[in-house]
Amino acid sequence: MLRIEKTIVQKSVILQLIGEVDASNSVELDDAIQTLVQEDAKSILVDGTGLEYISSAGLGVFMSYLEEFEEKEIVLVIFGLSDKVQQVFHILGLDQLINIKETKEEALEVVYAK
Repeated sequence: MLRIEKTIVQKSVILQLIGEVDASNSVELDDAIQTLVQEDAKSILVDGTGLEYISSAGLGVFMSYLEEFEEKEIVLVIFGLSDKVQQVFHILGLDQLINIKETKEEALEVVYAK
């Protein structure tokens, strides 16, 4: 099961992912991100503190937006991942393509450094 909560902090949208992202619910994550892109969000922070698991389908959602984020100058930062979930990003090399930080404060620093 996945729950997505959206909050605004300063000029950034934070999507908090709670539970698991897998093939059965990755479309919910996709819809949430697509909505933010359509709303012209300039920085999207993904709070992974409540994320217990992410499948390749969930990772694919993030991958599918990387080019569009670059074209539209949207900053994406993921933070608060457990060691287990962060390891999945690392094994697939996604930590080289996606900015991953440990804390919300570090994530916000990335946004405001741009």
